Amino acid sequence: MFDGAKGTPYRETDGTSPTGVYGRTKRDGEARVLGAGGRAIILRTAWVYSDTGKNFVRTMLAAGARLPKLRVVTDQVGSPTAAADLAGAILDIIALIEREGWQPRFGGIFHATGSGETSWHGLAVATFEEARRHGGPSPEVEAIATVDWPTPAQRPADSRLDNGKLAQTFGVTLPPWRESLGRTVDRLLGPTG
Repeated sequence: MFDGAKGTPYRETDGTSPTGVYGRTKRDGEARVLGAGGRAIILRTAWVYSDTGKNFVRTMLAAGARLPKLRVVTDQVGSPTAAADLAGAILDIIALIEREGWQPRFGGIFHATGSGETSWHGLAVATFEEARRHGGPSPEVEAIATVDWPTPAQRPADSRLDNGKLAQTFGVTLPPWRESLGRTVDRLLGPTG
């Protein structure tokens, strides 16, 4: 959606400049939804992880269980978002609309990510710190540059999103990513995980 060159968290009013097909299709989908003329709320999020499905946190834990050393990109930053927190934010928005009725200010694009920021490397290190509390894997995590881990799709160096409009409009703030990560790893590796 954004090229990652701004240097500060992106706001909803910032112009988009996707670096690949994925970002372009997201941007085009938003335009179609908004262009349809109905009541619509679009939540942009990033770096979503969960205790289920395919995601970075689960991938790191699986890789860390197999390998003594991992190499993870440190020059890409963002705001990790727990899927459970995002779902909670959606439910809070729905509850507000049910209480107050639809208001024009509710429509449009809103950013919704976990509070705070880190790099992919920082997220990996934090994941293994949480895993150690449960006797989980604890590999060495080497910080590398994006150029040392080439991928087919270009990734933005900075994908942080400013969540201020979400908080101002709906009174919703997602928890700090680090706290949510701990809860996610608890569900994955705790007694019932």
